Amino acid sequence: MSMSKANHDQIATIMVIDDHPLLRRGVRQLLEIEDDLDLIFDTGSPQEGIEKAVELEPDMLLLDLNMPVMNGLETLKQLRDGGYSGRIIMYTVSDQEDDVVDALRGGADGYLLKDMEPEDMVRQLRQAAKGRMVVSENLTALLAEALRSQRNSPATQSVDALTQREKEILAELAAGMSNKLIARKLDITEGTVKVHVKHLLKKLRLRSRVEAAVWSVQEGLNR
Repeated sequence: MSMSKANHDQIATIMVIDDHPLLRRGVRQLLEIEDDLDLIFDTGSPQEGIEKAVELEPDMLLLDLNMPVMNGLETLKQLRDGGYSGRIIMYTVSDQEDDVVDALRGGADGYLLKDMEPEDMVRQLRQAAKGRMVVSENLTALLAEALRSQRNSPATQSVDALTQREKEILAELAAGMSNKLIARKLDITEGTVKVHVKHLLKKLRLRSRVEAAVWSVQEGLNR
């Protein structure tokens, strides 16, 4: 019985919100052959997706950026406002800098392009399931460039403004770790981690955990 529980814990549940039926079918077929990734629900309706995400609490959610009724950024906001705390990964054809930065600043945990190879997507989803931030490889340089001007801006404070605990959490953010994994590693509650993240973002005048991660890597704080 305990063995079956352990196996169950290793399965990551996934939901898809995308208005293209063929895309949803393709993702379903791709994940059907993977034992550790389980697609539990998919829909073309952002509103239905938001309701189901809050109800089912999947470990992660693949979210299309460009949808007719409600776009991905607004859906992302409503998911977070509605209390969904799982991983949200934008899954889109757009590699425009503004779209990438806006999504990550809006609370997304990753940004994957739809033209990626199926095996690469599965690999990235496994990384996301471990609590890591995932971004398509050809977008990482673009993201760093988008935030580089901010690194040299006087608006960004020095890391010296942070408490020791906030520095520890920043280091984990730089490694792409989720709040849940940070809490486990530092032996504190997930709620406490959220409070620390909020404070350190305010002190550094950054707008998201992803910006904090990129900023700390640029500053060499993750070494």
